[in-house]
Amino acid sequence: MPRRLIFFSFSVCFTVLIFAQEPTKVFSHDSLSQGHFSELKKNFGAHKTYPPQYEEQILIALSYYPELKNVPIHFRIKEKHTPLATRSSWSGLLKEHERRDYVITISINTEQMLKPILFENLPFNAQIGVIGHELGHVIEFMSMHTVNIMEHAAQNVSSKYIDHFEFKTDSICIAHGLGYQLLAWSTYVRQAMHKDNWDGADNVHKPMMRERYMNPSTIKKRINQLPLYQGVTVHSAS
Repeated sequence: MPRRLIFFSFSVCFTVLIFAQEPTKVFSHDSLSQGHFSELKKNFGAHKTYPPQYEEQILIALSYYPELKNVPIHFRIKEKHTPLATRSSWSGLLKEHERRDYVITISINTEQMLKPILFENLPFNAQIGVIGHELGHVIEFMSMHTVNIMEHAAQNVSSKYIDHFEFKTDSICIAHGLGYQLLAWSTYVRQAMHKDNWDGADNVHKPMMRERYMNPSTIKKRINQLPLYQGVTVHSAS
């Protein structure tokens, strides 16, 4: 494993030890009291812009990534083939990685086959899970200098590289405490798309033989292995 990846893996583990939040199995629209919602907005809404209709889901996901509290992130709505995507802003590429800002795009339209998994069609709990995955990408990009991001873009042609990258992002999401929400997303996508494996929107018309994004069984195994999830019962956040 390259030294940079070893360092990154260590950094992720160290970050998780500091920032991991208590998991909740199921979030719903009525999970948060007005007081709790106000606290989330106060504590995690700064330096963020987002569509008001998805404010609750985004704030809940952000609350599991306190290290992103002061990181500028713009959640935008746009017609795009991929249901969700994360990148540094173009201007951010010219900045030091500590001062970079990020864009998470939520698609409102795509090809007919992918419409069932547009963000607006996901269950509430799954919406939080996929936002958690995208925030995991922000964590990854924060560790990269601009030249590393360019290298990452160049390596997108490698299926093996992207498999590793997306699988690792799921690991970050689970380690931060959003494993049950990621599980809800993983399960929903495979049921909606009638696929055993999910290889991403760009490969939707191809046979999916690899586990690029964690399958539900893998997520459950990870959850069962992490002390963070031990003793968690079904309850709503209050």
